[in-house]
Amino acid sequence: MAQIKSRKHNRTAPLVALAASLPLMTHAATPAQDETTVLPKITVQSEVENKYKADAVSSPKYTQPLVDTPQTISVIKKELLKEQGATSLTEALRNTPGITLQLGENGNTSAGDAFQMRGFSTQTSTYVDGIRDLGAVTRDVFNLEQIEVVKGPSGAEAGRGSASGYINLVTKLPQTENSSEVSATYNTAEHSRLTADINQAINDNVAIRLNAMGQEGGVEGRDFIENKGWAIAPSIAFGLNTDTRLYLYSQHVRQRNIPDGGIPTVGMEGFYNTNSILNAAPEVNRENYYGNVNDYEDVDADMFTAKIESDLAKNLKLTNITRLGKTSMNRVLTGMNTGSAGLRTNGSNNPKDWEVNRSRQGLDQDNKILANQTTLNWNVKTGAIEHDVVAGLEFLKEEQDTKILATQMPGQTAVTSWANLYHPDRNAAVPALMYNGGYTHGISETAAAYLFDTLKFGERFQLNGGVRVDYYDTEYDALTLPSNSSVLVPSKLGAHDTLVSWKLGGLFKPTSFSSVYASYAKSLTPPGSANFTLSDTGANSSAAKPQETHHYEVGTKWDLLEGKLALNGAVYRTENENQFTIDPISQLSVQEAKKRVDGVELSAVGQITEAWNVSAGVAHMKVKQLNQRTATATTVAERWSPEWTASLWSTYDIAGFKLGLGARYVDEQKRVVTTDTTPAQMPNIPGYVVFDAMAGYSINKNASVNLNVYNLADKDYISTLNNGGGRVVLGQPRSAALTFNYKF
Repeated sequence: MAQIKSRKHNRTAPLVALAASLPLMTHAATPAQDETTVLPKITVQSEVENKYKADAVSSPKYTQPLVDTPQTISVIKKELLKEQGATSLTEALRNTPGITLQLGENGNTSAGDAFQMRGFSTQTSTYVDGIRDLGAVTRDVFNLEQIEVVKGPSGAEAGRGSASGYINLVTKLPQTENSSEVSATYNTAEHSRLTADINQAINDNVAIRLNAMGQEGGVEGRDFIENKGWAIAPSIAFGLNTDTRLYLYSQHVRQRNIPDGGIPTVGMEGFYNTNSILNAAPEVNRENYYGNVNDYEDVDADMFTAKIESDLAKNLKLTNITRLGKTSMNRVLTGMNTGSAGLRTNGSNNPKDWEVNRSRQGLDQDNKILANQTTLNWNVKTGAIEHDVVAGLEFLKEEQDTKILATQMPGQTAVTSWANLYHPDRNAAVPALMYNGGYTHGISETAAAYLFDTLKFGERFQLNGGVRVDYYDTEYDALTLPSNSSVLVPSKLGAHDTLVSWKLGGLFKPTSFSSVYASYAKSLTPPGSANFTLSDTGANSSAAKPQETHHYEVGTKWDLLEGKLALNGAVYRTENENQFTIDPISQLSVQEAKKRVDGVELSAVGQITEAWNVSAGVAHMKVKQLNQRTATATTVAERWSPEWTASLWSTYDIAGFKLGLGARYVDEQKRVVTTDTTPAQMPNIPGYVVFDAMAGYSINKNASVNLNVYNLADKDYISTLNNGGGRVVLGQPRSAALTFNYKF
């Protein structure tokens, strides 16, 4: 096996002490001696598993433990998710500060896992075992070993992508130790959920594992919204105790949900409408459902993976992973148009007569991926310098097909539908959706090569560098209905380029369990990289230059309390260039704008004592748009980027009982950020603090029960707000969930 060194504690100390005592015991057995021999004291300590702290990430591209990695990386382990009762990726990421949620627009009202991290969107930067995962779907955590949040430009590791980093989901795989566990949960929204994780060793080298999930029921604080689905993830491993290991695994998810278009922002703090009567209107009931009885959201996601790990020599390891995946989304949703023309009083001063405009939205989309990634890890010495070299190749074919749904055929007049603002009727007639003949089809093929090296100059100094070269070819064809047109218009565009992303870091180790580092990274994001959609103008123009991201970071990491508690701190600056803006003189769109993010992050994760665990973090950032203009105004700040975010989760175990307390803080988030003085609808999301709690009891060595209570103070807060400021999804109200766990 390649010498990927770890800095784990020495577990052979009791054996060494016992061996050292043998001469003394032999000496004591000699009859001529009349002395009392005192044997050395041997202390045996059981090692308690660290539930929160991870020592390394799963990717073979990272050869060093986290404490020696010159980058901010947060790892969320499955044990933490289990304590919190988290079931979705959205809930899991609450443990990492600096991440906020987004609410989609129009046909993307229910946008799945849409995140903003360090001031940039990361919706298309979700990976599974290092391979990009496509599709705007809501991901479940039932089959995850841990979640790795890698912050900073990710071009050198992952290729084209977000300027702020990426999220890697690590799949549960077979192990040589038998284990079986089932969990059943029921909450105050009358939602039931059952999961199973069964691992069985067939012999010393072969094991199988099965993870499964089923759920059905409502959503806290919402009428008629439902989440229903099931998933299964079988896997088998061969050669577990040999030099070559083969993992074959798949995941199959079926979701049959009723989607949520949110509620109007009428009456909320900051709401504005040109109609003075509506401007003073009261809030709507948070449980109101503005959809239709025929709304649905069906997701079918299938993923097949083959992974090979081979120890070619003592210091040489090969990893190859092949993935075939397809995700299909079919959704019909009744949303709301809540702009100046989307609300009406019908000439009445009585709120019972007021109405909100409803829009029918549909999405029929398939995402496919075929990927192969080969990585070679080589540990070698050149003189006094030790190298951990990583070299690899990656080939990707990604495809997205969308059929366009509308309430009318091209040339026909759109049909409008209205609902009572305070008492909407989901059974009211709404226009039917139909396929209007339009479509979009995008395909992107990528061939990439990457090379990394960590140079160790003795025990104190390390130098880390890496480069990735991507050649991509994107083709896009579509038949769409432009604004103010009655005819579908075809388009066929293409783009190709070679991208070079790289990073460099230097690290000094004051002690064996600490580091101080400085790093730089450069990444490139080509046009159409999010959904392979190209256009004649704008950010997705086939002639546009790739956006260029530069990231500077200085930080320190300390593993304290015998390596049980990780303290991390980092200061960073990220600059994203080649953004589009309007030239104030020519009024043409030009790539002369820049976004700058300056931030600080601090975290503490691990064990304070064997009974006391903590996961805490705080992030502060300042986001500025430079040279960013519209035709009428200059942008002076950046939306959806709170200056302060923080998270805390801590548990204490005592005599079979476990008590936990959590807190989440998100500062005010700006929506309107221009110099335009015209009043705006919901210019920001107010800041909030939410407290959660947990109480658990181990009935015996096999059975345990947990009670989670969310939003203890029953705080009303906005979780997500759409770009127009007219619709919101409120945060979870005070609620509870009871979980029974059984191991056998």
